[in-house]
Amino acid sequence: MADDKTTGFSLPRGATGFHWPKDGSLPETDLRAFRGALYAAARAAGGKVGEVEEQAYPRTFHTASVVEDAGEHIILCHAHQPWVAFTQVRRDWYSEEFVAPPPWACTFAHAGFLVLDREQLTAPLADVDTSDLSQGEWRQIRFYGITTLGGVIFNAWD
Repeated sequence: MADDKTTGFSLPRGATGFHWPKDGSLPETDLRAFRGALYAAARAAGGKVGEVEEQAYPRTFHTASVVEDAGEHIILCHAHQPWVAFTQVRRDWYSEEFVAPPPWACTFAHAGFLVLDREQLTAPLADVDTSDLSQGEWRQIRFYGITTLGGVIFNAWD
């Protein structure tokens, strides 16, 4: 049986980054709030902010890093929902390459972001509420063979 954190997770329409003009524009995550949380996280980690790369089509997320003595932590921020995830490598898309949030990830939660953990992100889509996704979004998910929550929301489908 799926963990309650996963089964309670609901994907809103457009979470895949796909939308049609007739549906209206997708919401945008507040990039200033993300940057503010990023600098707070770097201070909490005793490190510094590394490279920040804003979302660019077809990616659905911003990428940033915090560099500390223990190494570099890659932070993904969804461009349309206030969701944050962590990984060890920079890529244009993800499926299961997520890592557990570091202890200072709570700074993102304090700034209003939902910090997703590896267990949630690698959960099969069958364990997630996907009822709000459009038929077009499902076509893309099936076309690209995506099977995890993280793969659906942190992608670069074209």
